[in-house]
Amino acid sequence: MVKTKTRLTLCLILLSLNIGFIWGNSLLSAELSRAFSGWVGKILALFVSSGGTEEVEGGQHLLRKLAHFMEFTCLGICLSWLIRMMRSGKLEQYYLPLMGGVLVACVDETIQIFVPGRGPGIKDVGIDTLGVILGIVLISLYTSIKHKFWRKIQ
Repeated sequence: MVKTKTRLTLCLILLSLNIGFIWGNSLLSAELSRAFSGWVGKILALFVSSGGTEEVEGGQHLLRKLAHFMEFTCLGICLSWLIRMMRSGKLEQYYLPLMGGVLVACVDETIQIFVPGRGPGIKDVGIDTLGVILGIVLISLYTSIKHKFWRKIQ
């Protein structure tokens, strides 16, 4: 029981931090958001490019979309983990995290309506949803592999 309670607490903390990070980034003005993306891009460029900043500036749009995708992949993992810990039915393990992820994505885009220089984007909701789906698939694969492994050693 304690082990399950600890896992649930950890999951809820990670889920809260993930949603806070997503919505916190949406509260940044367009200028701050671009500056943050540029800073992250420059750090990544140290590892993947020949060192020119023009590669970073040209790839900033792709970097931002990839960041959306990864944030929501983490969200999909957290939501899927939470629903599975609650011992829900098979179908619920897929559609509840998906619905939760789409809801977070819609709120994320709604927040941007009220931030200077930002605006909502239906493409972003699509990218976010694909990230959530990947997170759900990853948890499903992990669970399947874990169960097969435990069956073999018992």
